[in-house]
Amino acid sequence: MSGGLHGKVVDALGGEIAAGAHPPGAVLRIEELEQRFGISRSVAREVVRTLASIRLVEGRKRVGIVVRPREDWNAFDPMLIRWQLAADRSAQLRTLAELRTAVEPVAAGAAARNASDEQAARLVTLAERMVATARAGDLGAFMDADVEFHRHVLRASGNEMFAQLHEVVEEVLRWRAGHGLMPEHPRPVALRLHCEIAECVRSGDRTRAEEAMRELVAEALEGTLTALAGEDEGASARG
Repeated sequence: MSGGLHGKVVDALGGEIAAGAHPPGAVLRIEELEQRFGISRSVAREVVRTLASIRLVEGRKRVGIVVRPREDWNAFDPMLIRWQLAADRSAQLRTLAELRTAVEPVAAGAAARNASDEQAARLVTLAERMVATARAGDLGAFMDADVEFHRHVLRASGNEMFAQLHEVVEEVLRWRAGHGLMPEHPRPVALRLHCEIAECVRSGDRTRAEEAMRELVAEALEGTLTALAGEDEGASARG
């Protein structure tokens, strides 16, 4: 139960900080957290340690727990990404799209140069699985294959820093699916580009692998923003 409580309080407090409810310099006190959330002191301290690990807060003697400036936060932490998407999804999606545009096309090109035969074959298999699960309407299996595909490209690049960004990409992909921002049936252009990237990696076509990944990231952002706009229009009409 304490683990469940810990997670719920971390999620609530981290989301508030990301949304600006506790601005930089704000002081949080252990005693107040205990009272507000009905938790023990040990759970409250563990919550603070978790938030400190993401660099959202820091302890200061004779002051308390202080919210750090936004530029100090660990922007690549999956939990923080989730909270910022909840706070301002359009802005965060654009930020993440810029990151993906800067990294994933280069990673795809590097994968075409560095991937082993086994890695390249795995990408082809994953692309084929995406096509099959899309046709079957199995969006859960499609998403799992999609996440693994992008993780595999980052790892096959041979760049350890690229490889460590797989959690960021996974958070974006799963967030889109979890918020109904993916089409009921994946768009044919997205399926085609995944297949093309895999084939380019297998054949060693660095230039086209990079171009196709750039097109894929742009297509995903366009589709997500279009879905968001439709959702906002629907909310306005209901209001």
